[in-house]
Amino acid sequence: MELTKHGHACVVLADGERRLVVDPGAFTDPVALDGATAVLVTHEHADHFVADRLRAAMAASPGLEVWTNRSVAAQLEGAGNRVHVVGAGDVVTVAGFEVQVHGELHAEIHPELPRVANVGFLVDGEVFHPGDAFTVPDTPVATLLLPLHAPWSRTAEVVDYLRAVHADQAFAVHDGLLNDTGIGVVSGLLGERGPGTPTPVARLTPGETVEV
Repeated sequence: MELTKHGHACVVLADGERRLVVDPGAFTDPVALDGATAVLVTHEHADHFVADRLRAAMAASPGLEVWTNRSVAAQLEGAGNRVHVVGAGDVVTVAGFEVQVHGELHAEIHPELPRVANVGFLVDGEVFHPGDAFTVPDTPVATLLLPLHAPWSRTAEVVDYLRAVHADQAFAVHDGLLNDTGIGVVSGLLGERGPGTPTPVARLTPGETVEV
């Protein structure tokens, strides 16, 4: 299948006419939803999910359906059976893709801030999008979508997460808060200027596509 990076945490996985969009949030151009067959949403934060934008996409495409956790689904009330609630351990078929669900909670930002629900999605046993968490699936991962930078993480944790998942390859996501200097620094620490990981990391520019 083809993997296309869009803004911040959003990617599109495509196989023929099937287009599975993951986390089309506020830092993503709405064009990412054009032609979508289905949408996966990891959690409710605005950089991953904008209710009005997703409702508009569903209105424009009556066949478009969404798979997400219960708290996001509640914000799409009224969409009926076009919104599907999933949780850790579920395995569902979405637009012809097999999707395994891993994880339950968003990473901790601060002990005094509540943690929201967060689910990660492993698509066709190949591509894993963890959302805002360092969830390690209990099954091998070929391609990891790596949260490069967030208010809830340190670069040391990103390195340790790469090591723990031990994917064949990784592509950076969740990088919308970094300028070019920051991207260079963090990327370097995940490469030859860092302590080393078993997984090569690349960063796609918005709109760039690779086969996975």
